[in-house]
Amino acid sequence: MNYKLGDFVRFVDENLEGYITRIIDKDTIGVTDANDFEIPVLAAKVTLVHGEISEDETTTVRTRPSIPEKEFITDGVYLGIVTDQHSNSVVHFYLLNETSFQLPLSLSTEKDNKFKGEFLGIVPVGTAQKIYSAQLADIQIWPKFRLEILFHTSSNIEPKAPVIFKQAIKGKDLSVAKVEIKLLNQKGWQIRLDETPSASTIDAEKLKQSFYK
Repeated sequence: MNYKLGDFVRFVDENLEGYITRIIDKDTIGVTDANDFEIPVLAAKVTLVHGEISEDETTTVRTRPSIPEKEFITDGVYLGIVTDQHSNSVVHFYLLNETSFQLPLSLSTEKDNKFKGEFLGIVPVGTAQKIYSAQLADIQIWPKFRLEILFHTSSNIEPKAPVIFKQAIKGKDLSVAKVEIKLLNQKGWQIRLDETPSASTIDAEKLKQSFYK
């Protein structure tokens, strides 16, 4: 079964259509129709409607083919979480690249000591890439993310150290107010992945000197 959450499908044997809002098992999906009613159906009994624009195709792209070094942006990598445009019961996870680096990345999930590769690819400069989808009602049982990100550029800029994000997204992460996500033109939640050291971080050497004084 190659269907994904958010796909628009039409029933083969009935005059019904809607968006996939749940993957029930390897053979069965939940489709929510225009009346906001979720219908369990065998995946073999629906067909993908290609006329609909998928979430993957609506990714915002802002390419900058040549970036002068003085304008090179080194910070700004986020995990963006937004609800599906057609069903608030589904959320999509995006890697947001506001830097001037290309970002090769790998996403794997872990649940009950079982691992699964979810996404492998490159997020170009100034773009957003959908990397995962989930049912919002299942937030308590979402898997743990292992997101590994590299920083690549052909410019004469020193690459940053890779980012490794190993964390399960919990309800508290979505309890804060939504913000406007420019790359998606939609409100959602943002988690900064490339945090720089805080100015308030204790300097160990200065602390040691203070003891001597």
